[in-house]
Amino acid sequence: MDWVERAAELRQWSKGAVRAPHKPLLLLYALGRFQREGDDCGLRYSTVEEDLKRLLAEYGPPHRTSPAYPFHHLVSDGVWEVRTDRGAGSPGTGVRELRARGATGQLVPELRVALRREPSLLGRMARVLLDANFPPSLHDEVCEAVGLESAPDLPERLPDARRQQRDRRMRDLVLTAYEYRCAFCGYDGRLGSVSVGLEAAHVRWWAFDGPDDVDNGLCLCSLHHKLFDKGVLGVGWGSPRSWGSPRSSGVESGGEAESEEEAASGGSHRILVSQRFVGHGAAARAQVTELSGRPLIGPQPGAAPVAATHRSWHIEQVFRGDPRPAHAAPSSV
Repeated sequence: MDWVERAAELRQWSKGAVRAPHKPLLLLYALGRFQREGDDCGLRYSTVEEDLKRLLAEYGPPHRTSPAYPFHHLVSDGVWEVRTDRGAGSPGTGVRELRARGATGQLVPELRVALRREPSLLGRMARVLLDANFPPSLHDEVCEAVGLESAPDLPERLPDARRQQRDRRMRDLVLTAYEYRCAFCGYDGRLGSVSVGLEAAHVRWWAFDGPDDVDNGLCLCSLHHKLFDKGVLGVGWGSPRSWGSPRSSGVESGGEAESEEEAASGGSHRILVSQRFVGHGAAARAQVTELSGRPLIGPQPGAAPVAATHRSWHIEQVFRGDPRPAHAAPSSV
């Protein structure tokens, strides 16, 4: 039985390119528990519910969701089983029933045997789950959150049905388009002749069919890349005078390409900062909250700006909550 392929092909709720990493997060959490505790890895729902809630809140879609759904539905993928105080079988997705009946889930016996027999299998399964559901900037963080020792380095490839070849030229093309400066803060550090701390960020994640094209990329420093992938920062469309409402910042209207009216309005791509972000220190203000409403730096003339469809996907699937109003620039007088 190909357990790696099963991990790659978990049946997830699907509607277009909507993110639904509920089952992958639960399976990663279960693999982390197995890595630490071996066969004694049963997860009683009432005990792990808060952990699973935190994982979904941190790495799941922006809208609130319940850990009861993956706890019950992962059974259908053949990697997970649930028992209650009354015997085998899940009582369903009702939180009260899962708690009251002592529902306990764990990896199926066949998978546990395979993991004991072939220790490298755990890392290969984890790698496929990470690649298929999260951008590389979050892999180490997700591993730590689910209790895995580290992000697996094994070059496991997705099965043919889900394989996608990355374009290794994307980094050079995107950094060149933005003239080797962070599009959010302008950082342009070099060590000798080599840029350091600059990365090509996918706007629409590669794991969700985001192409390796310049119009799906941003040159970002390491800090702002992480914050962009976490949904603290985003990209909207608007003009300085109209900035502040969700519609003018592209949160409601970001699905279509910019119209001729938008293009003629003096609008531009601008930085969104989530209202959910909290930072009181001077560094947090300068590096995050005071970016709200600023125009992007770049791309240079002739290079493709962020496409509206990719911008919209990030706003709907990654950006957290509503954007802050534009930050008022200090007077130069």
